[in-house]
Amino acid sequence: MVIGIFGESCTGKSTLAEMISAKISCEIFSGKDYLRLAKNENIARTMFQKKLDAAVNGENVIYVISEAEHLSLLPDGALRVLVTADLDLIKSRFAQRMRGDLPAPVAAMLEKKHGCFDGESHHIHIVSGETDLNVIVEQICK
Repeated sequence: MVIGIFGESCTGKSTLAEMISAKISCEIFSGKDYLRLAKNENIARTMFQKKLDAAVNGENVIYVISEAEHLSLLPDGALRVLVTADLDLIKSRFAQRMRGDLPAPVAAMLEKKHGCFDGESHHIHIVSGETDLNVIVEQICK
């Protein structure tokens, strides 16, 4: 099974991936992690797409996506999980990553990107801070 977990930065995608991986055996890729498959980016991308295609009905692979351009790597048959959060929550979490300070340019970037995944097709929609992740993890693992 391929599970594509996608959404903006600091919405809880990696937390969800870790919770799922604690329940089922799987390999987790995030962003451009697929570059570790080959030195050439195009070759690595092709190899990754083949790996995902093969995994749809085989091994478990989770792909955590923060950039919309990477959604095209998800094969037909992948479980698509959209993770969203309120902009204030995203800013708060991002500030924690930056040791409590959220510079104005970073805040502006977060504001500009907010909602960029909202129109993407998905099977499951998680609203960070509102959705019980344990229930979703159980649902996915079944």
